[in-house]
Order: sequence, then structure tokens, then C-alpha cells
Amino acid sequence: MILIADGGSTKADWVLLKKSGEELLRTRTGGLNPAVFDEELLAKRIRENTDLVAYKDEVTHVYFYGAGCGTEKPTSQLKSIFESFFINAAVDVKEDTYAATYAVTTEPGIVCILGTGSNSCYFDGENVDVRIASLGYILMDEASGNYFGKKLIRDYYYHKMPVDIAKQFEEQFDIDADTIKKNIYKKDNPNTYLAHFAEFIFKNERNVYFNKVLHKGMKDFFKNKILPYKESESVPVHFVGSIAYFAQDIIKDVARFNMIKLGNIVRRPIDGLIDYHRKKLKLEKL
Repeated sequence: MILIADGGSTKADWVLLKKSGEELLRTRTGGLNPAVFDEELLAKRIRENTDLVAYKDEVTHVYFYGAGCGTEKPTSQLKSIFESFFINAAVDVKEDTYAATYAVTTEPGIVCILGTGSNSCYFDGENVDVRIASLGYILMDEASGNYFGKKLIRDYYYHKMPVDIAKQFEEQFDIDADTIKKNIYKKDNPNTYLAHFAEFIFKNERNVYFNKVLHKGMKDFFKNKILPYKESESVPVHFVGSIAYFAQDIIKDVARFNMIKLGNIVRRPIDGLIDYHRKKLKLEKL
């Protein structure tokens, strides 16, 4: 059996396939970003999933694609946790850009992730090339959930948010200053905490203020994470993630302005990953 997972900071989706390619199980754990969470919490989230516990000794391969797995140390840490849990499995851990790529294209293109965090890469048809290292939610992550969450909080406190929208914001969230500081500076998962404020944009009727916030974020993302790739002049640009899915009208506007050819926009890459690994299983049988 092979176990496939697409993991972010908020959640990780898991799918178990038989060697025939038949799907046996789907399950979900909390986020497994090794650049954000400590080893104890990562291991705990795996152990607490009863579905994974039930099949852990039968799994022969684990393919994990996750946020925070772009450098050696966190990748090795996560791999070690999986190897100690799935004791009979070979473990392969790759950055989430690989999952996004396998989910949207088999042809050359630029692939972008817009979820809790954000990233981009170039795919030449065979290899994934991440040319701009991600430094996470404090320094980068343009147009991500946590980026928009920070923007909303700042606008509220700087009185830049329209009065009627600020009132709705107060009603939907606990925006007490001490609460916000405690969640950002003292509690786990500050990036996920910030990202949950972005729901405010997508769960309410779109207005001039929201469109302005979204356009600014997408322009920053295109400027820093797409246009530096010279290939953006000739290949399509694909997007994966919940923010991309709900803001695709804005993405189309900014792509048109920059004369970028837009490719696929997919909310969750897990189904594309399943197809990719099913094809691999068929090839292995030949």
C-alpha cells in the first residue's frame, strides 16, 4: 500500500492506495509544517489519527508533499518522524511545490501556491525548480492567507478599514489587542491564526475595499514570485490553493495586466496527486 499526503500549515490530506491503484482510505490531520511546528507536535498529530494508526504497519511507501519542506533540516526531521511511525515504509518527503505541480500540469509552466502560505516554482516538464527560497510568513508569503490576515488586522487598527466593514470585522472576530498579540507571539501556529482572518474577505459579499486588498496582494505576488521567472513570458502560470481558488477573478485581472498566460486554478492538489501516483503504479507493473 502507498500513502500519499499533501500537507500545509493548517491541515494535511492523506490518501491510501492499494498497489492496484484502488483508493482504500481518505483522512486528514492537523498541519504538519516542520518549519513552524516542533517535533513533538508533529509526531502527536500523526499518532492521534486513528485511520493512520490502523494501517501504519501495512504501508510500504509514504509520499509526503508539504509546506516547510524546502530545506534539508526540517525535511529530515519530518522524514524521521514518519519512518519511526510507518516502520515498514520507504519515506519520500518533498516540498509542496511538487504536489502543486503534479496536480496541475505535465507540461512546462510556472506553478504557484496560494494557501495559508505562498510559493512558486518553474516546471520544465520533468524537474521542479524553486528559484526563490521561501522565508515564511514574517518575511514573505505575499497573497497568502496569513498575508491578507495581517493586512486586515493592520487596516482595522490604523483605521484604514471602512467603518461599516470594521463593524462586521468586530462582530466576526475577537480583535482585542491582547488576544491578537498572545496568539501571534506566545501560542503555536501564528501563521494559521493570521490566515483565519482572511476568511472575512471570502465569506462576505465582495466590495471595493476587499477588491483593493486582493489586488494589492496579487500584484505583490506577481511582482516577486512570477515575473522574475523569464519563462513567464512564454509558458502558462498555474495556481493551487484555497486563496487562489476564491480569488481567481482577481488573479485573472492581474495576469491580464501583466500579459501572463493563465493556466489551471485548482483548490486542492490531492486529487491530482492521486492520478500522478496511479500512473506511476501502472508504469511499475509494465
